[in-house]
Amino acid sequence: MGPLVFAGAPILGSVSVAFTACNSERYNRRLVEPQVKPRATTRRPHPSQVTAHHSMGSFANFRQLDYFQLDDQFSEDELMVRDTVRSWVTERFLPGVMEHFENATFPMDLVPELAELGVFGPTTPAEYGGAGLNNVAYGLICQELERGDSGLRSFVSVQGSLVMYPIFAYGSEQQKRRWLPLLASGKAIGCFGLTEPDFGSNPGGMLTTAVKKGDEWVLNGRKMWITNGTVSDVAVVWARSSEGIRGFLVEKDAPGFSAPEQKHKFSLRASITSELVLQDVVVKDSARLPEGNGLKAPLGCLTQARYGIAWGGLGAAYACFDEALQYTKSRIVFDKPVAAYQIPQKKLADMATQITMGQMLALRLGRLKDSGKLTPSHVSMAKRNNVAMALDVARVCRDMLGANGISLEYQVGRHLCNLESVITYEGTHDIHTLAVGQELTGIPAYR
Repeated sequence: MGPLVFAGAPILGSVSVAFTACNSERYNRRLVEPQVKPRATTRRPHPSQVTAHHSMGSFANFRQLDYFQLDDQFSEDELMVRDTVRSWVTERFLPGVMEHFENATFPMDLVPELAELGVFGPTTPAEYGGAGLNNVAYGLICQELERGDSGLRSFVSVQGSLVMYPIFAYGSEQQKRRWLPLLASGKAIGCFGLTEPDFGSNPGGMLTTAVKKGDEWVLNGRKMWITNGTVSDVAVVWARSSEGIRGFLVEKDAPGFSAPEQKHKFSLRASITSELVLQDVVVKDSARLPEGNGLKAPLGCLTQARYGIAWGGLGAAYACFDEALQYTKSRIVFDKPVAAYQIPQKKLADMATQITMGQMLALRLGRLKDSGKLTPSHVSMAKRNNVAMALDVARVCRDMLGANGISLEYQVGRHLCNLESVITYEGTHDIHTLAVGQELTGIPAYR
């Protein structure tokens, strides 16, 4: 098949794209590459005139570290997906993220654009509204979204991996037909209710209950640290019943259901975090996920989300590294750039090495997933390594920017704060350590 040419409605201004056909023609029509107008050229100041590198201009000049030329390992379609999302994040999201982080808000006005990009559940088959992309392409989407902010990637990750995935994997055909197209188009927002105030790393101890009465279920309990909860139209709620753990679709207007927002966070501030409260919430048996039986069902969802996080950590690390590299090359100390000194160069070399190893881990993880060979312990190793790496990179880069590193006009401090949450949610660093340890030894040390 020859190249397909599509012209879409403006997303980032005047847009047009021509590329070889992807596996999903629907995605071709939705995911369009923006044509960014060339910036006016200005004369660069002499280094002696530069006192600091201001990040509000730096993200537009972002250059991803690719020390081992790993771009050669991606298909043209995968790179097209990455570059299109990258352009959108740069042009549409990053200019406003400082204000949203400071005000503890999420840019809900951008949700229709995210849907138009096709990033909600992009691996979902086209018949249910998805793009039918492969998992490497999805990983690259998560990478680019988290380069913008962990809150942005979290919003998309929850919508796809934790809401659309369980409906697709465990839901009835009626549930799939009703909800998946709405969620893929952004016309409905979802959340995932598993974690409770007293049960995080041990979700099997949940206290939320589901009692069957005829053809209805009565739900009672609380869920905590729920991304998107306050703005969700539907919640995937996991509860303990006499038959074991079961999953339910609870709509926002169900009597007895509420989702108050959790405030006063220093991390993931540009993200909506909520509590779910269920007080005698009655749902029909048709709201139960018929194949969502046992703890393995929600854990299967978490494997999907953790996969995206392993890629997302790379995006945050890329943003921090690039900002620190540009900053130290332009910041003058004792008559020469900071980057000209040995200690900063060692820091940059160490970070570049760790990021490169994380790139290789994520790429192999994606290829294993696409070939059907992925295991949860593979995901545990990748999530554990790449998020810890990104957090270390953010800390070092924050230090390299000096006092400017704590200003929201630069990115490193924001990523640093966010990654303190990312290393905790979807399985803490230590829990993933024990998961890998069990795979190696056959002995579950957490019991």
